[in-house]
Amino acid sequence: MGVKKGALACVGLGMTLGAHLAPRSRNYIEQADVVFVAASDPLVELWVQDMHADVRSLQPFYREGKPRSETYRQMVNAMLAEVRAGQQVCGAFYGHPGVFALVPHTAITQARSEGFDAVMEAAVSAEDCLYADLGIDPGTFGCQHYEASQFMFYQRRIDPSAYLILWQVGVAGDRTLARFSTGAAFRQLLVELLAQDYPRDHEVIAYEAATLPIASPRTERLRLSDLTAIKLTQETTLVVPPAQAMQINQAIMDRLAGLQENG
Repeated sequence: MGVKKGALACVGLGMTLGAHLAPRSRNYIEQADVVFVAASDPLVELWVQDMHADVRSLQPFYREGKPRSETYRQMVNAMLAEVRAGQQVCGAFYGHPGVFALVPHTAITQARSEGFDAVMEAAVSAEDCLYADLGIDPGTFGCQHYEASQFMFYQRRIDPSAYLILWQVGVAGDRTLARFSTGAAFRQLLVELLAQDYPRDHEVIAYEAATLPIASPRTERLRLSDLTAIKLTQETTLVVPPAQAMQINQAIMDRLAGLQENG
């Protein structure tokens, strides 16, 4: 009898408890030998435990002041240790396993490099919920998406005629990767950076997807200048609507007209 070869599947639990889990993702959870779960809400972990007898939480790896890079390395090692032992492993992650989730990407890459089968299943993410809850069609004006700290650290070209979506704004400006939040002084720097392209009285939206079926999403509208005064968490996303109309690229339009006439 051959030695059983391990494998890894990373799936998403979606954003709202019990509402977003796709059939294939549920099947990976139910058929696995061991399930690792990463969800900040204990209710979500209890829900996953109802689907499998061996569910192990990845949340204890987090600790205030501990670099997230170390936390993520330990999470990956925990899952891969079971894969190397011949287990069918499922990593179940809050939201989409490939969106603002370094651990699934790293674990899958490492598993494949060692010759194991590894897959990722798509799922409902906070971005999907954002479009539905705020009534935004990204095809209307376009959307620019950045992680808030990355947006601050690097020089990015912003188009104020499109939506600007800044993720993890509650830890904006954190250079240590060890904080669970940053304060008003950090956010003030973000406001000053945004004020280069947007009026300070421009309306922005602090958004958080609903995680329980009985809850409502957070859709708090405020002036850009008031961003320093409100409560923000790691789950908060800042949505900056367009501040100006799109400008016609007349040179390209003229050339397209010529192509049409000659076509």
